[in-house]
Amino acid sequence: MGTDTTFDVRPLTPETWPLFDALVERHNGIFSGCWCVKFLPEREGHEPGYDGNRAYKKCVVEEGTNHAALVIHDGGDGPEAIAWAEYGPPAELPDIHHRKQYDAEKDGDPDYRITCVFVDRRFRRRGITEMAIRGALDLIAQDGGGVVESYPHDLTHQTKKVSSSFLYNGTRRLYERLGFTYVRPKGLKNCVMALEVPGRP
Repeated sequence: MGTDTTFDVRPLTPETWPLFDALVERHNGIFSGCWCVKFLPEREGHEPGYDGNRAYKKCVVEEGTNHAALVIHDGGDGPEAIAWAEYGPPAELPDIHHRKQYDAEKDGDPDYRITCVFVDRRFRRRGITEMAIRGALDLIAQDGGGVVESYPHDLTHQTKKVSSSFLYNGTRRLYERLGFTYVRPKGLKNCVMALEVPGRP
């Protein structure tokens, strides 16, 4: 990655919002203007579409009810966000894919979920997804830790190459490297994985 390049991880807050905002703007709102609100609860007054999703995301960040680890890159021209991993308790991120199946098969809810990971197209296939997830786990540990679930793509039996732009939450193999345990399948190509994260100051 070059010795003149530095990376660090910061939480998504009102102070780091401009960096997140610029990253999403560079990618046209992500997935047709999603602005990473897909997994958030619906609320009165949320207008769909690019502008409405952006306003909703900014609102929950300002309220402190939406969390993410931002990977910040500084190559000498000033810091910019190049990735995020969204995380939070189930009450903050209730709308996961395959929700009906998940609810029918679960034994209980985790303390936290990691629901979405996105990497700037210029930095893909360079280990940044793992950096973002590790950053989220570190922030969770600082908040007291607990059981963390994620729902990655299970490519164990996949023969075709899958574009990284579609792997919105990483892969089973990546989470296994990070110490997560496979729990069960979810949908056709996703799975539930879990990790106990100890808290620390």
